[in-house]
Amino acid sequence: MTANRSATATPRIRLKQLPGLYAISRLEAGHGIPDWADGPGFVSITRTDDELSITCLQERVPDLARQDRDWVAFKFEGPFAFGETGIVLSVIRPLSENGLGIFVVSTFEGDHLLVKAADQAAAARLLGDAGHTLL
Repeated sequence: MTANRSATATPRIRLKQLPGLYAISRLEAGHGIPDWADGPGFVSITRTDDELSITCLQERVPDLARQDRDWVAFKFEGPFAFGETGIVLSVIRPLSENGLGIFVVSTFEGDHLLVKAADQAAAARLLGDAGHTLL
């Protein structure tokens, strides 16, 4: 009996780089959503019991905000079925196995990968070697 290769094949993903540099900011859990958070580009706002986390273009984030700057964002080009498995893992595995820090944000319709700008060339090489395409 032979294994079904399509069931075990690693997904090949197309990733589109988004323009600009991004910051990941942390505010206190009870803080309201600041006006600077919304605007052009990719924006993710997540509230938990512990924090309010905001990812957006770093040019909008005030200097006094607690933040980690200089991230490059990539959008996974779908479509993908809502329950499809292995999509994110196929992208983050070659990066994390080679010591690159990552930040992933999932939405209803897709996923976004952020890597430090200093790691962008290494990430592109590793993703290409893994069979993914950067647009």
